[in-house]
Amino acid sequence: MINLRATLECGQVFHWRERADGAWEGLADDTYAVVKESRGTLHVLEGDSGEVARYFAMDHDLREIYASFPQDETMRASLDFCRGLRIMRQPAWECLATFITSSMKQVAHIRQMSLALRGRFGRPLRGTDLRAYPGPAAIAGASELDLRACGLGYRAKNLRATAERVASGEVDLAALSLMDDGALREALCDLPGVGRKVANCAMLFGFGRLAAFPVDTWIERILKRSYWRGRKRVSPHVLEKRLAKRFGPYAGYAQQYLFHHARMTEGRGRA
Repeated sequence: MINLRATLECGQVFHWRERADGAWEGLADDTYAVVKESRGTLHVLEGDSGEVARYFAMDHDLREIYASFPQDETMRASLDFCRGLRIMRQPAWECLATFITSSMKQVAHIRQMSLALRGRFGRPLRGTDLRAYPGPAAIAGASELDLRACGLGYRAKNLRATAERVASGEVDLAALSLMDDGALREALCDLPGVGRKVANCAMLFGFGRLAAFPVDTWIERILKRSYWRGRKRVSPHVLEKRLAKRFGPYAGYAQQYLFHHARMTEGRGRA
């Protein structure tokens, strides 16, 4: 089962586009793909079906994931609204870089920046006008002024600095992927432009750490209203322990369902 629209519009990926025929086209890693949903089934119209299925995490056991959710009114409403939304498997660099640019930006703005970076620095791909997300070397080789021209503002400096560390080999994303969650989070937070929220987004969407729980203003509002009413702000470490206890090993799924439900029903589609 998959809810394709929710999966592609919930703020985890930013370059897919819907066609007039109801199909969606985008890049699964750097491979062009066209997909369509029919009654919860994913149909791959173009692209390698196995690679696309992996990208959309069709192997995640949603029944097991849903069984782990807290049984409260807020979570049940989010599940009912988002049922079939899947946490995708994005390339680690693309995901990390995208969320470095996401600070203080709405989903529409993040999409604009992603497409601008692809258009200016990404390599062309056969069969589509979409371009690959630029790799660390391409970003590191660009000037801060060029990156700012893509709408990044002050984020350009941080993105370029992180790209330089990855391109030089100082930071090895493949090696980071072998770390446990705590060590990975701390290593990511050592990168320019990466705080705990961005680190948790990268962990969840780019490193497959389904217990990671990004906290932004939407989620903080939900937590205060429905889970820890009246409590004062706590340290990130204490908060993460509480989140792990409350939401369990699939906390990232719970977070995304809570986020997307609130954004679409309370914010009328705003990020």
